[in-house]
Amino acid sequence: MKATGPIPPDFRADADGQLLIGNRSANELVEEAGGSPLFAYNSAVVRDRVRQFRAAFPGVALHYAVKANPFAPLLAHLAPLVDGFDLASAGELQALQASAAALPTSFAGPGKTDNDLAAALAAGVTVNLESEAEWARLHAAAGASRRPKVAVRVNPPFGLKGSGMKMGGLASPFGVDHDRVPALVRRIIDSGADWRGLHVYAGSQSLSAEAIIEAQRATVALAAEIAEAAGASPPEVNLGGGFGIPYFPGDQPLDVWAVGEALKQTLANRPTILRDTKFIIELGRWLVGEAGVYLTRVVDRKVSRGKTYLVTDGGLQHMLAATGNFGQLLRRNYPVAVASKFGAEPEEEVTIVGCLCTPLDLLADEVLLPRAQVGDLIAIFCAGAYGLTASPQAFLGMPAAREILV
Repeated sequence: MKATGPIPPDFRADADGQLLIGNRSANELVEEAGGSPLFAYNSAVVRDRVRQFRAAFPGVALHYAVKANPFAPLLAHLAPLVDGFDLASAGELQALQASAAALPTSFAGPGKTDNDLAAALAAGVTVNLESEAEWARLHAAAGASRRPKVAVRVNPPFGLKGSGMKMGGLASPFGVDHDRVPALVRRIIDSGADWRGLHVYAGSQSLSAEAIIEAQRATVALAAEIAEAAGASPPEVNLGGGFGIPYFPGDQPLDVWAVGEALKQTLANRPTILRDTKFIIELGRWLVGEAGVYLTRVVDRKVSRGKTYLVTDGGLQHMLAATGNFGQLLRRNYPVAVASKFGAEPEEEVTIVGCLCTPLDLLADEVLLPRAQVGDLIAIFCAGAYGLTASPQAFLGMPAAREILV
């Protein structure tokens, strides 16, 4: 038997033992959506996370990282709750323009094409530069008639300790090495462009308050060092995010209150050159990850050499991360439940697999669950971030998953 991650505390069962998502049963949502597999997102969970952020980080702006989940109704739901959006592609810009109100928006990511830069210029979003060459192309595209909004993404000399993906402290395609940033800032300012400040993203998916506190302190100090060397105060400093959520056995929620209290002290004691700087935290996974549930129906139940398999109509083509093929070094089980017997006592050990012709399509391995039959829905939690759009949806030509915001 192998353990599963903790089910988020936001979910409960009705009197019949049916999993409720936003006070609607999983079966009801699947029927309304037209079938399974289905991603269901609980809007109340998203609102609660925003409220937690506002309470823990007063005076700090909150941006949503669209790459976590670009589902249009979710973007529209978030628009009145957050202070801005951070993009990683022109496609995300189009999705945002189609579904959300105008808010401060920035565009990061290496390899922006000339068409990407043109789209950013036309939309008036802030381009987070990843290199000096990208600045030259943006400056040329703007010409004499347009004043681009520009920030510099900094590759810091430190990383976020214990993070799922470190994005600082080493050679990187992301951002400009910190010691080259002041000269680039001077070129931007001297050109007459609208310099918006600095973007520092040191890592992602950390559950360590101490590590995030240390990274934020180092980021504020680095921003001041760059500002002094450039001779200009940054209007904004995006501190990045890195806030993780519990996915796996033994994971504990991030203590955001400790992070917020430490950041409050750091900003209260910040160097004078940052006195009028606006500080931003950019979050995706922490805001929406625990709001999502992937619902997939059992289509076969079989025993092979003494091992019981539940075969579902979904799989890695929709929920790659749960199979361990999206950044896990050692595969571990996501939180999982039988939706029609939510909270019931486990009865058997099963392995849950998807419908694809590959042994990689493993949704839950040797887990203890209540007995499930053909037709029952399996619920995989923590599916609200890096779910459908982070998966190979066209693989083997399987049907698309549905999505719904509750």
